[in-house]
Amino acid sequence: MSTREIGIIMNGVTGRMGLNQHLVRSVLAIRQQGGLRLSDGSVLMPNPILIGRNADKLAEIAAEHNVARWTTDLNAALANPSDTLYFDAQLTNLRAAAVEAAIATGKDVYCEKPVTADLASTLRLAKLADAAGVKHGIVQDKLYLPGLRKLKRLIDSGFFGRILSVRGEFGYWVFEGDLQPAQRPSWNYRKQDGGGIIVDMFCHWRYVLDHLFGNVKAVNCLGATCIPKRWDEQGKPYDATADDTAYGTFELEGGIVAQINSSWNFRVYRDELFSLQVDGALGSAVAGLRECRIQPRAITPRPTWNPDVPNPFRFRDDWTEVPDNSVFDNGFKVQWEMFLRHIAEGTPWPHGLLEGAKGVQLAELGLQSWHERRWIDVPALTLEQGA
Repeated sequence: MSTREIGIIMNGVTGRMGLNQHLVRSVLAIRQQGGLRLSDGSVLMPNPILIGRNADKLAEIAAEHNVARWTTDLNAALANPSDTLYFDAQLTNLRAAAVEAAIATGKDVYCEKPVTADLASTLRLAKLADAAGVKHGIVQDKLYLPGLRKLKRLIDSGFFGRILSVRGEFGYWVFEGDLQPAQRPSWNYRKQDGGGIIVDMFCHWRYVLDHLFGNVKAVNCLGATCIPKRWDEQGKPYDATADDTAYGTFELEGGIVAQINSSWNFRVYRDELFSLQVDGALGSAVAGLRECRIQPRAITPRPTWNPDVPNPFRFRDDWTEVPDNSVFDNGFKVQWEMFLRHIAEGTPWPHGLLEGAKGVQLAELGLQSWHERRWIDVPALTLEQGA
């Protein structure tokens, strides 16, 4: 059995997502399992080099996780022909220049969402990557969550019949930072730094809706900044200039209507931080990050509206849990393995930079809808629009 390395330039690993989900739980987890076994029996072994702006943090992370290579010099890393894949998990407003430089040196590229802060620059990167002939990808991790994978299994089996509607609730209470430290970085709440929940979450909702239910055809969005003052990582107060709550309604192909509320100001009264209910003519399902429950048509209870008597139903008791029937690995790791296999073997890959551009497009149109207080059509997107 032969083993070959793939050098991965990992930029932005000092941040929460870059460190936890991508370095530790994906790339290093692949190394710890002995690499990625390919179809010919050989093994592909990731060999990361950590990139960031803070040398002390990089050295600490490298030492803690036994990573041999790190540097603050991105250009030097890009100049090394042995490192053929560039990954970016930086702040959104720093990503475009680095990804373009990676493409210019012939690196394959894989990056977090949103690809960039605006549609025009995202399409430009997608077009550059295609023209350069490099392989490219965008993180679309929620498709690989156990709950949504079970939901996809139900859809593919025809369980719902005709799907009528989709209703989602996402979010939790993020502390303001004065009495307790915030669970999210302060830049998330500053528009000038690329923050905002519409920019963040509408990129997720685009690929979830497109890939599970049908392409998004139109959007109606209402945003809000519910908490105008927060405290940063140093305990200093700052003005929250970005939206922290969004109420989105989406018209999908086939007449399906999806409604998803997203907020960092919701106190959770549901089983998981994300819940997606799908109602169909033949049955319904409620999927979370890990769990999924169903109620078929034949066992749907028959409630009647009568507020003058106590409710006789325990509605949750009439739902059945969908079994795992398989082992579900970390969703980020699953997608990393798919992309590495795509690079090594040319296997199909549905998550290129154009898919990332669709997410940025929906975020931009959601913001436009909010500010103009109207429905906005979502036109089909092609690379030619990035010319």
